[in-house]
Amino acid sequence: MTTEEPTFVISVAAELAGMHPQTLRQYDRLGLVTPSRARGKGRRYSRDDVEALREIQRLSRDEGINLAGIRHIIELRSKLKKMERDMQRAARQLIQLQEEADARRSHRVFAAGPAGDVVVVPHGIRLKGRLPEPRPPMRARPILALAPARPALPSKDEAS
Repeated sequence: MTTEEPTFVISVAAELAGMHPQTLRQYDRLGLVTPSRARGKGRRYSRDDVEALREIQRLSRDEGINLAGIRHIIELRSKLKKMERDMQRAARQLIQLQEEADARRSHRVFAAGPAGDVVVVPHGIRLKGRLPEPRPPMRARPILALAPARPALPSKDEAS
């Protein structure tokens, strides 16, 4: 049984958290702790839900934080957990990309063949024979564009 599995009815969850069941209903309406629902729409609380109820009680009683402040704290904690999961996912992706880059660096690449085929050879492997030389790239030839001739402007002597 996992800590996220809904197992407790409201009366048992209230007793475990040291609260009145009406308080749990109010927290559900406020969105502080949202239990899952059974088929008959009865609330079912998990161990994680009971721990959240205890934390709300501690923040309220011991720290003097009102319910609006507790809701804000819960939202911030939720965002923090999401960001931590995103960072872990990004770290795994970075490690994978680094491993792929290392694998690419451990190979030598030779261009060969008239069609520009590429042969990838792991580093440290010697090839028997000789690879054909790659074709030289085609050179761009300058294109001369002839502009229509402009009529010459008359000189100062001719204009007078």
